[in-house]
Amino acid sequence: MNTAILGTGSYLPDGVLTSAELGARLGVGEEWVLRKTGIRQRRVAAAHEATSDLGSHAAERALEAAGIPAADVDLIVLATSTKDQPMPATACQVQAKIGAHRAAAFDIDAVCTGFVYGLVTANAMLTADPERRVAVVIGADLYSRFLDYDDRRTSCLLGDGAGAVVLAKSGEHQGIITSTIGSDGTLAHLVQIPGGGSRRPPSFETVAGKEHYFTMIGREVRSLAAEVLPEVVAELLKAADLTLEDVELLVPHQANGVMLAEWAESLRLAPGQLHLTVDRYGNTGAASVPITLDDAVRAGRLSPGDIALLLAFGGGMTWGGTAIRWLPGSPERP
Repeated sequence: MNTAILGTGSYLPDGVLTSAELGARLGVGEEWVLRKTGIRQRRVAAAHEATSDLGSHAAERALEAAGIPAADVDLIVLATSTKDQPMPATACQVQAKIGAHRAAAFDIDAVCTGFVYGLVTANAMLTADPERRVAVVIGADLYSRFLDYDDRRTSCLLGDGAGAVVLAKSGEHQGIITSTIGSDGTLAHLVQIPGGGSRRPPSFETVAGKEHYFTMIGREVRSLAAEVLPEVVAELLKAADLTLEDVELLVPHQANGVMLAEWAESLRLAPGQLHLTVDRYGNTGAASVPITLDDAVRAGRLSPGDIALLLAFGGGMTWGGTAIRWLPGSPERP
């Protein structure tokens, strides 16, 4: 018995911050932002919205697409690095908001790889436990609360949003084929929010030092991604006994549009084989893969039987990928 994605959903806040507006604020102009990132705009959450709100909206849309009521959900896995608060888990707040009262719920933090980690975890839990049949896996991040908008290295890239999938037990010849995940903690300093945890708890010093803002050493992150992503693709294809020509669609983490264009060229991808939303939404962290998958589904980019690769890398440093045979259908019933 495999697990399969039965429905997808996403939520992007109404607020829009264009690269023209941001470039003017930073004193670099719109063309500089486009040349460095390929991002024309990104979404910004309203003052009353928190990560759990974004995640709940995405989860409800995925459940609606799957035709499954929240009361039937057994498991909620929420990937985020921008929790509502240090405790409890934001997933528990999502559980309450959507009315999935019988679901176990917990968070995963693998930064931008979080959704892939969540999908791998939910797949394993459903497969191992005969009593669990339906999971909602969410990627949600609200980076605008953690950005220094005077820092052009980070503020140009990141946006807010959430994406979700409904994962359920299904037939043997559909759904998740194989997955891979990895990490290298020696590179944890490359992407971080230094303050606010047990090592550097909130204080006047951490606030004055801007330690509660997102920081990134972009050049080294980009080099690592260029090395790791082709390895993830190769590992998935080998494990699934596929070639790149067998893959209908690649859905990567939307880190940087310029970087993704270079990566697609290095892999010699066919036109249209890569699905992108980075120009419209920017880098939405753990949300970027499920947002982009939902965008592809709603655009009719996947047909039954198609092979899709979901790929990500992020802080930690972490990376991972999943190969899926696309065939949404009804969940397995007792």
